[in-house]
Amino acid sequence: MEHAIEHVYSVHVSKPSEDLLSLKAGETAVSSPVDRRKFIKTGSLAAGALAFGGPAFVRGQNLNSKLNIACIGVGGKGRSDTDSCAGENIVALCDVDTGSEAYATQTKKYPDAKFYKDFRQMLEQMGDRIDAVTVSTPDHMHAIVASMAMKRNKAVFCQKPLTQTIYEARYLREMARKRKLVTQMGNQGSAADGLRRAVETIQDGLIGQVHEVHVWTNRPVWPQAMERPTGEDPVPSTLDWEIWLGPAPMRPYKAGSNPKAGVYEPFNWRGWQDFGTGALGDMACHTVNMPFRALDLDHPAEIEAMPFGQMNKESYPVGSKIRFAFPKRQGRIPLEHPHLFHHYKKIEHDAVTLWWYDGGQPAPALRGGHDLTNKPPVELTADIVALLGKVPDSGCLLIGDGGTVFTPDDYGTNFFVKLKGEEKFVNYLKHPAMAQYPERIPRNRHTGTGVQAHAQEWLEAIKANKPEMCYSRFDVAARLTEIMLLGCVSLRVGQKIEWDGPKMVAKNCPQAAPFIRRQNRAGWDLS
Repeated sequence: MEHAIEHVYSVHVSKPSEDLLSLKAGETAVSSPVDRRKFIKTGSLAAGALAFGGPAFVRGQNLNSKLNIACIGVGGKGRSDTDSCAGENIVALCDVDTGSEAYATQTKKYPDAKFYKDFRQMLEQMGDRIDAVTVSTPDHMHAIVASMAMKRNKAVFCQKPLTQTIYEARYLREMARKRKLVTQMGNQGSAADGLRRAVETIQDGLIGQVHEVHVWTNRPVWPQAMERPTGEDPVPSTLDWEIWLGPAPMRPYKAGSNPKAGVYEPFNWRGWQDFGTGALGDMACHTVNMPFRALDLDHPAEIEAMPFGQMNKESYPVGSKIRFAFPKRQGRIPLEHPHLFHHYKKIEHDAVTLWWYDGGQPAPALRGGHDLTNKPPVELTADIVALLGKVPDSGCLLIGDGGTVFTPDDYGTNFFVKLKGEEKFVNYLKHPAMAQYPERIPRNRHTGTGVQAHAQEWLEAIKANKPEMCYSRFDVAARLTEIMLLGCVSLRVGQKIEWDGPKMVAKNCPQAAPFIRRQNRAGWDLS
């Protein structure tokens, strides 16, 4: 790879929308969160709170003080997100369904937390007593909830994908930047040493220029390729269906034959276009995370999706193969010996094609309704079979001029290296070539599971008031989310997209506009 001196990366949005313009015009007077350490030095907490106009970060006496956390969505992933913050003060829980097992469990576990069904009411009533918010709702609610918390200068941990639409991702990224908020997206593989080691060594030239990436997953493991069911069932008394729908168009509630799964909630929403983002949205923020970082992927020039089986206007297909074509681009890495004027060197990346594979051919009797056969061509996976005896259900393969890197899990936490001329893959911890590449990306120092370490990194950054400490902060996570959501857009419009990233426009496909920025239901706009 060729290296040269690099300036700091910046994003450009041409012809911003009215919402982004109003954000720029109306938000500049709002101060960033107060650095609690500065108040400690001056001993003037009350004066500081008055001067900066916000309550966050002013109650504590030092950096070891506990934060007040509000958790929105306590079922499913919300349970582990809440529990990962249990060392702080869980002061509020919010969920639209009080009839779930998760509600019973979490309200018992955190008896001092005030409970709400409506996050808007929670933020309005408890805003002064909340430092940070976790968002673990269905995809279509992420940006609505996160933007309302961010408008109140709360630190936000939001589950992946960061948003349901590209416009929302760009909006949250800009909002976090302007307000200097501490943010983190919930792709917990980011916390792993293995992922960070893969990123830095590939950037430093471990396998040379990379021209092909292949990523596959066992998803969907929920129903897809469905038409909307007819009829209507009574809404359970424990569920607020109006809030659950949020910005999505109104539709009748349907219970389904399995109350634990349901037609839409609490889990099967992922396959519906109004609520989820299919297999791609569920897993790509995990499985594409490592190559996205290592190859400095930004706006693709073309996106072409090929669905398997039925593709309708209601749900995603049971399988898809998607091509993302990225042009030549630049990245930057820290200089080994930085000096006064230059801290980074530039990397010149060749064009690269990323292939995404999910599901398989329709097989209604099998889990997810597919046969799980959608994987890279066999000629590319022979070395993987030699290593593991089979091609795993999920994985990522990077093919470079000087070798290949393979990760056999959903999160990129472990990887294998096979350099040009070598016969087989070797685990990165044992490959002799790794010794020549210094560790230069800070490691997550927290213990516990990946979910816990990822959340703890966010909590530590809040206390230090340093957004840059979060490895999956919205400035990074929004760019990854934008890329992946383009695959969903291509599936929904049914054709190849020629993408103008800075302008957020599908140049050849005006019918893509409603999927890039959806029309929200009245009363459910971004904050």
